[in-house]
Amino acid sequence: MEISMYSINSIRNMEVIDVSTGAKLGYIKDLKVDCDNSKIISIIIPIQKSSWFSKYEVLEIPWESIIKVGLDVILVDNDNTIEEI
Repeated sequence: MEISMYSINSIRNMEVIDVSTGAKLGYIKDLKVDCDNSKIISIIIPIQKSSWFSKYEVLEIPWESIIKVGLDVILVDNDNTIEEI
């Protein structure tokens, strides 16, 4: 098994796509990291809101839901594990 290494900047420039619906979810805004075990817990994606003054909401996608990190996209499986914060 080949292990690929990605920088945080390259991951943040990748578009996140849900494979079950084919929908583009957006780009990663932040990562939730377990510093004790040096593991990524989840990725955070902002949700577009229609109002200028509203507080933006985010999707938190657990790292286990990520199927593949490609060259320019991240594929996730939305089996009700994606939670809106």
